[in-house]
Amino acid sequence: MNTLFKGTMTMKRYAIVAALAMVGGACGSSSPSAPSAPPNTIVFTAALAFANEIPTLPTSNVDVNARGTATVTFNLTRDSAGTITAATVGFVYNVTGFPAGTILRGTHVHEGGPTVSGGVKIDSGLGAANPITLGDGTMNNITFASTTFPDGLGLINAIIANPNGYYFNVHSGVNPGGAIRGQLVKQ
Repeated sequence: MNTLFKGTMTMKRYAIVAALAMVGGACGSSSPSAPSAPPNTIVFTAALAFANEIPTLPTSNVDVNARGTATVTFNLTRDSAGTITAATVGFVYNVTGFPAGTILRGTHVHEGGPTVSGGVKIDSGLGAANPITLGDGTMNNITFASTTFPDGLGLINAIIANPNGYYFNVHSGVNPGGAIRGQLVKQ
């Protein structure tokens, strides 16, 4: 096959591909899509595990088999510019693998990456004065809500921007510094 013929065939192929691309592009809507409004509900999940605790707890610890899941939901109010003006945070979590009779003394969102232990940023309200006792070491649909954020709405924006920089932690009577934890993951 001569070089001129090969070049002509290649040019024809490019012309066909270009024509198909133009036809495909013309088949869409004639109006540009409007930018979508920012969401008013943002959901995060966390896979809770004993092994995620920082500092690492000894494997002889009674809570070593504990694990769970958490869903943290931000319900947001926004102004016309999309700026968050108010928020509530809902917690729903499930735990299993704790010894029967375990007392849960706290659940919170903390600031800190996967290898960092940080301070409480959003408290569920569960505490030593109102603990939960796990009769058989398991409980589902533990639910709390919070409207108090010590760092204000800037905290809500920070978590939305970098959920992996925050974790959900469950504190037990045996492990008051934390028994199981998991980093937040935006859904």
